Amino acid sequence: MGSFFLIPVILIAAVILFSSFFIVKQQTAVAIERFGRFQSIRGSGLQLKIPLVDRIAGRLSLKIQQLDVIVETKTLDDVFVKLKISVQYVVLKDKVYEAFYRLEYPHEQITSYVFDVVRAEVPKMKLDDVFVKKDDIAIAVKTELQEAMFDYGFDIIKTLVTDIDPDAQVKNAMNRINASEREKIAAQFEGDAARILIVEKAKAEAESKRLQGQGIADQRREIARGLEESVEVLNKVGINSQEASALIVVTQHYDTLQSIGEETNTNLILLPNSPQAGSDMLNDMVASFTASNMIGEEMKKKNPKGKGD
Repeated sequence: MGSFFLIPVILIAAVILFSSFFIVKQQTAVAIERFGRFQSIRGSGLQLKIPLVDRIAGRLSLKIQQLDVIVETKTLDDVFVKLKISVQYVVLKDKVYEAFYRLEYPHEQITSYVFDVVRAEVPKMKLDDVFVKKDDIAIAVKTELQEAMFDYGFDIIKTLVTDIDPDAQVKNAMNRINASEREKIAAQFEGDAARILIVEKAKAEAESKRLQGQGIADQRREIARGLEESVEVLNKVGINSQEASALIVVTQHYDTLQSIGEETNTNLILLPNSPQAGSDMLNDMVASFTASNMIGEEMKKKNPKGKGD
């Protein structure tokens, strides 16, 4: 009978003994109270407390935490904008008591300071300056929070302005302005490219004309040199210059007819090609040279010294 009552006592004692031990995870702090009064702060590992006397009042994470706060305010140029402020904070290991007992809702406290700083800084700036000086806003928020939250056991690691969201109509207007600027720049580049093409094309055409003219001049020079040599050869066999020139012209005439006949894709050209045509051309050439010589002789008689009237 006595052993029957002994078993429950042993079980209760075992439960009480095991409840004396508790485990605290890494990067965590536990506040212990004794009869409702703060007793101690326990760190990570296996810990012991007095059963039925001590109790775990709460646990605090010592890891870096992040709180995102969205603040809507107005800029200096009367544009409503929403800013997302990310606050990274941590509980100081030597100030766990202050963090646990002095602030009941630390998130609300941090949020209030963020609203206060942002709504004091942003209305001083135009919308474009908000985008450019977002780091200045983040520094101002961190400075204010650092001073205010340190006494409560919190250290502010970093504050970031992670998003700036103006009113939808303002964003559309900004996009249109940006698109117009880009189209303007694109038009300028296209105009410059077209101008460069025109200039380069004109340069190429001018160079082509110059080379073409040089080629024609060289061709005519060689033709003249060839004619001169031909006349000299004919003079050596007793043919005077006028007859030699006429003979060369007739020969070139028939050479031209021959080359035209050899080309299959030559356009239609009408030239005198009868046997009488060569004779007529030769007579015309001789008559022309004779008339030219007679005119020259008459001019020499009228002006023997080469002076003008």
